[in-house]
Amino acid sequence: MDKTPSNKLHHAVSMSALASQGNNDDNSVEEKNCPSIARTESTVCFTDFSDSSDDESETKGGGAKVQPHIGYKKVLVTGGAGFIGSNVAEYLLERGDDVVIVDEMNDYYDVRIKESNLSLLREKYPEKHRLQIYRGDICDTEFMMKLFEIERPEWVCHMAARAGVRPSIQDPYVYIHSNIKGTTHLMELCHKFGVKNFVFASSSSVYGGSESTFFSEDEVVDCPVSPYAASKKACELLAYTYHHLYQLNVSALRFFTVFGPRGRPDMAPFKFIDRVSRGLEIQQFGDGSSSRDYTYITDIVDGVVRAIDRPHKYEVFNLGKGSGTSLKEFIDLVQKHTGKEAKIKVMPDQPGDVPYTCADVSKAKKLLGYEAKVPFDEGIRNTAAWYKEAYNTNTIEICPELQANGLGRAPSMVEIATSAAVVQPPTISA
Repeated sequence: MDKTPSNKLHHAVSMSALASQGNNDDNSVEEKNCPSIARTESTVCFTDFSDSSDDESETKGGGAKVQPHIGYKKVLVTGGAGFIGSNVAEYLLERGDDVVIVDEMNDYYDVRIKESNLSLLREKYPEKHRLQIYRGDICDTEFMMKLFEIERPEWVCHMAARAGVRPSIQDPYVYIHSNIKGTTHLMELCHKFGVKNFVFASSSSVYGGSESTFFSEDEVVDCPVSPYAASKKACELLAYTYHHLYQLNVSALRFFTVFGPRGRPDMAPFKFIDRVSRGLEIQQFGDGSSSRDYTYITDIVDGVVRAIDRPHKYEVFNLGKGSGTSLKEFIDLVQKHTGKEAKIKVMPDQPGDVPYTCADVSKAKKLLGYEAKVPFDEGIRNTAAWYKEAYNTNTIEICPELQANGLGRAPSMVEIATSAAVVQPPTISA
């Protein structure tokens, strides 16, 4: 498949960045031989996300439309080894931008998956001036200050976070550290270094037990039902503070259950496809009537890039499919596309879980031009096909039941500070 972008851009890299990079490999990650996961085809469909219809007119969705920035960008992508972050980085590189990735490579789920994502990106983009990769904790003050001094990114896509509702109930401290402290540290650096736009991952979990048919950004979300949700709401509040104090442009993106090829192994789409394919039992929490707005990865990448390109003063956007799928229908589709019958164990509802999520995406459509295009059926079919190819060629060695599934995989803050397996000591030289 020809993936040559139609809008190839020139690389007008700043003088300071050129001076600091050179051929010194000390500034980047030590590359490793990593296992491959589905390298036969890119996850992202590379199309032009920009639309020429944007103007400055007021909209009913809140705020005003912002003209998209057209041209070269150097984008810092935190959490760039993860599922969403690596796909966003891949798209930005493909369209002609340069990317700086920082990731602490923690073991929330198997690090080999993250290593594989980085390996895929490095194989496609071996030039160090196009892609720089750093390993380290975004809360590490000295490490991040040196990174900003060397790389001078003007656009930040902050996807790094501790995810997961159930693990956050068991170990809330790591969510305070990574999500709240980490995001605040990044915004402090962004205002000091004059970053033009700060886009970060929030979550649909902030809606808690809302009884609305469609979750709207206008809803009051002051009653989070898990530490994870509370940490994301706190980040949105702090982001407004930084906009108010320092005029930092901020967009907070509330993702609705993202899935697709190369997806996280602790998420239901991967777990169900894996276990049903292997004839193993799956757990159905509740009576199967709970519903989620499952969003395919290419649609999420579309929304993220649109937000990066449009430096809104301060906005919160839902990014979802805009329609829900019940757990029962979800399991039926997994059986259909794997060709296997599911062995189902019915379990009680989980504390902290939201029974229903569905995004009102009208604001994102008006202000970003965002609209999900991939139906859930098609997304599950694509994911099942990817899984079958990867599993049959022995490029997946990960059992989801060993991943972060609420059974004690989330490490504590003490482990973050002391475990070399979680945070490698960063090495940066000017």
